[in-house]
Amino acid sequence: MTLHLADEQDTRRVGEALGRAARAGDVLAIEGPLGAGKTCLAQGVARGLDVPSNHYVNSPTFAILQVHPGRVPFYHVDLYRIGDADEALGLGLDEVVGTDGVALVEWPSRLPWLLPADHLAATLQPEGVGRRLVLSARGPSAARWAAAFAAERDRAAP
Repeated sequence: MTLHLADEQDTRRVGEALGRAARAGDVLAIEGPLGAGKTCLAQGVARGLDVPSNHYVNSPTFAILQVHPGRVPFYHVDLYRIGDADEALGLGLDEVVGTDGVALVEWPSRLPWLLPADHLAATLQPEGVGRRLVLSARGPSAARWAAAFAAERDRAAP
């Protein structure tokens, strides 16, 4: 599924629909260059997961992992600065991805073994003044999430 997102607001809106359609255990692995809009998408996912507005969702580049409460926990993981597998294990990343909450993993190609086989893969690329989001389901749970997201987007469309 390929979506053309006009601006940051549109990116957050799509993220919100993804969050509303997500269930505990779902994993979104998102690639894209710096500044592509990964954090905007994460902010929308958080909103769709009912993360309280007083929990500011920003890029966890230095923290590596941020946990936000919502209807299920929202695990926002940024692997951009991760050194190696031992560091990831030491931070307990393997204990949150694909477990009791929804995980959004930025820069997943840095530690592909961290992802469950069944996940929703995303690529976000700048495109003119907007961006292009490509979603690909990698397994039955991810396919269910993608279908629920598509239905949620159709329902919310004006």
